[in-house]
Amino acid sequence: MPKKIFPLDSSKKFEDQELVGHNRWHPEIPPVATVKPGESFRVDCREWFDGAIVNDDSADDILNAPLMTVHKLSGPFAVAGAQPGDLLIVDILDVGPIPQEDSGPLAGQGWGYTGIFSKNNGGGFLVDQFPDAYKAIWDFTGQTATSRHVPGVSFTGLIHPGLMGTAPSAALLAKWNKREGDLIATDPNRVPPLALPPEPQFAVLGSLAASEFDRVAGEAARTAPPRENGGNQDIKNMSKGTRIFYPVFVDGANLSLGDLHFSQGDGEITFCGAIEMGGFIDLRVDLIKGGMDTYGVSENAIFMPGNVDPRYSEWLAFSGTSVTLDGTQRYLDSHLSYQRACLHAIDYLVKFGYSPEQAYIILGAAPIEGRLSGVVDIPNSCSTVYIPTAIFDFDVRPSAAGPHQIDPGIGAPRANNK
Repeated sequence: MPKKIFPLDSSKKFEDQELVGHNRWHPEIPPVATVKPGESFRVDCREWFDGAIVNDDSADDILNAPLMTVHKLSGPFAVAGAQPGDLLIVDILDVGPIPQEDSGPLAGQGWGYTGIFSKNNGGGFLVDQFPDAYKAIWDFTGQTATSRHVPGVSFTGLIHPGLMGTAPSAALLAKWNKREGDLIATDPNRVPPLALPPEPQFAVLGSLAASEFDRVAGEAARTAPPRENGGNQDIKNMSKGTRIFYPVFVDGANLSLGDLHFSQGDGEITFCGAIEMGGFIDLRVDLIKGGMDTYGVSENAIFMPGNVDPRYSEWLAFSGTSVTLDGTQRYLDSHLSYQRACLHAIDYLVKFGYSPEQAYIILGAAPIEGRLSGVVDIPNSCSTVYIPTAIFDFDVRPSAAGPHQIDPGIGAPRANNK
């Protein structure tokens, strides 16, 4: 096992650990450790809400999920010799739930969760159709996930970090805050909001000196969206065996990561759509000096996926086009066409006895594949959602016999939007 350089004690809150990570992006957050190029190391990761979501049959915790506190990131980790303009190579050697802790109150101790966020607390990809909060608990048996809230489904997890990235430079941070602030100003009262501005309250900034805390907390960017540094990309194929090439914007690169997922469908469409958990990740780092210019990587990471994907051989696919539910034509709107494909899949699964929210959760948590299938045939883009048929305990294919009827069980707990 590689040396653990960021340990977490499951009995303590994130901010009470021996080494404290962070939940904002800023170039002045001090690194917690320094690693050398070519070095391998282990990092513990806390699930993104630090235990605020519990293993029960209520969705009140999802309804009131403390979004200003996330993400609980491990790091930053400085890489010796890294300079702006380099490419940081990150190899994911292994990743999994909390080792030797298969039961307990924290997600990652033998279980994880998927949430549909309420409209007034972030919403999701289909927020207009699903404005309320819902939750599903998933139990882990080896690499298999099952849920008492979504019966008749089991699948192999493709475990991955939802968030990983390097620190922004001061100039890049200012660019983020300017452009996102400009977007918010176009509709400042929108629900859900168009973007999340810097928020000093609940900021966790590692070992930053108290004298600098208020200034940095007022500048530091929230971790919710992906940006030029990588960040919260939620790419399900960034699993064991993956090699990632991150642009370096500050001396040391200052790599941070967290938000581990046991499984996820493409798009993480319920916002908390993956199976969230805490756990560990083993990494190896290296550098390509001057690699940003050499390979034309001025922004955004590139990566080589690992080869541990679940081996599903049969899929049922649903398509959607860029026409709204009320029949309005949009021009090559791939976001809309993917929404329509997801809604078509939900409508189909409801015919088998699932509630709409159970079907929505399946699309968020199971290893579905989402694709842009046509983006040039004006006026309609075409997006598709591929669901592996083997995740169901029954035949989900259309047939003359009609859809098999499942017992939906207790269903996904619900809390009304406030």
